[in-house]
Amino acid sequence: LDKLHSFRRSGVQHLFFQGIAPNRETQQQKPELIPRGKLSMVRTTMEENFLEGTLHLLNEFVSCQHYPPKDIISHLIRQVLLNAHEEEILKDTYMLLMKIQMLHPANAATVGWDWTLLKFIMEDQEKPPGRLLFLQYVVQTLEDDLQKNLRLHLLQKSIAKKVLSCDMCFSNVKEVVKWLVAAITGVGFCQPQEKPQETPSSSAEARAEHSSSAPSLASTQAPAAFFAQKVMLLLQRMLSIAVEVDRSPTCSSHKIADEIFPFILNIPLRSQREVLLNTMESQLLRCRLLELLFQHSSDVPSTSSMSLEKILYFLSHFSVLLHFEDETATWQRWDEMLQYLSLLLMSYRSVIQEHLRSSLSDRMDLMVQKAKPRLQESDSITNLDVQVKIEDFISRMQRVLGQPFPPQIQEKLFLLQELFSIVT
Repeated sequence: LDKLHSFRRSGVQHLFFQGIAPNRETQQQKPELIPRGKLSMVRTTMEENFLEGTLHLLNEFVSCQHYPPKDIISHLIRQVLLNAHEEEILKDTYMLLMKIQMLHPANAATVGWDWTLLKFIMEDQEKPPGRLLFLQYVVQTLEDDLQKNLRLHLLQKSIAKKVLSCDMCFSNVKEVVKWLVAAITGVGFCQPQEKPQETPSSSAEARAEHSSSAPSLASTQAPAAFFAQKVMLLLQRMLSIAVEVDRSPTCSSHKIADEIFPFILNIPLRSQREVLLNTMESQLLRCRLLELLFQHSSDVPSTSSMSLEKILYFLSHFSVLLHFEDETATWQRWDEMLQYLSLLLMSYRSVIQEHLRSSLSDRMDLMVQKAKPRLQESDSITNLDVQVKIEDFISRMQRVLGQPFPPQIQEKLFLLQELFSIVT
């Protein structure tokens, strides 16, 4: 239960530090601050701006038993990681911060960054080279603290509750949405300059082959496309945490979806819309966002709650109202919407099976009890119901698109029918 199903993909993975894992004896000892004499040595190197010395001493002094004070962690973040130092210094600083985080995870009282700093860095036009490493570190502190407080049933004391709560600080969540849309569309997003000497073997595409759940130590001079991809995944992680940290994930997902929805209506490229939806970690949030999309595109919006019956209703009533490129063929517009309908069906299935409407704490108990999904009466549909609706849709498409009937549309309908048969 350390990682619930909805948190099976974390934005960052702790680096492996050989020989520093705590043993039984050290686990029983209460960690203490680094001794005063050693801290004095560290502070001397900081005053003299001897970065290599600061990093070396802290690497030597940080252990399972000893941790640095908050002001030194803050110094490493603000004065070293987020300053224009050599790439090697930035990487070493990030490694040190992650070592400290692994051995002594930050909490709301000891965390070395705040939202004001994060906002400044995300919107800084000067593009500090260490900002991607900083964002990875921020997500890791949020993730670790959330998992710890989840086990203790104390989510209200987590860092995420103070900075990503839809109940307490929704303005911060709105900023994450704004940064995410900017990273996907490239509009208003500060990216590092492309390196002209970049070779295919070291291209962004090659490096992006790694799983999003375990990104490597990112290059501080990452090409723009790679940088945007990493930022997008980390921001999606933050949104999934924002959905879960309050008592009602359903209410939070509705608030966030309402914020994202106007953006998705105005994204002109299908590829960008697909990126936004396909990388969304929270199935509950994606389900709600797609529900809004189909409600908006239906000739007569449904007033019923989300269910399998409602998805069939969308199949009968949705039309194409999204903004598209001028050269997009009509059948491609329907093809995209059918793809999203399958995505909605899969997301809704996850919401039901994984109890995603319940709070994290309640969900943990439901998983222990191996509780069965809570179905509604409107989830009881038959294969015949599905077949009739699909045949009706085919007739509608034949009237709209004419002959020959596009095979891509036929494939999407076959996929949708198969998914319905699995769910029902």
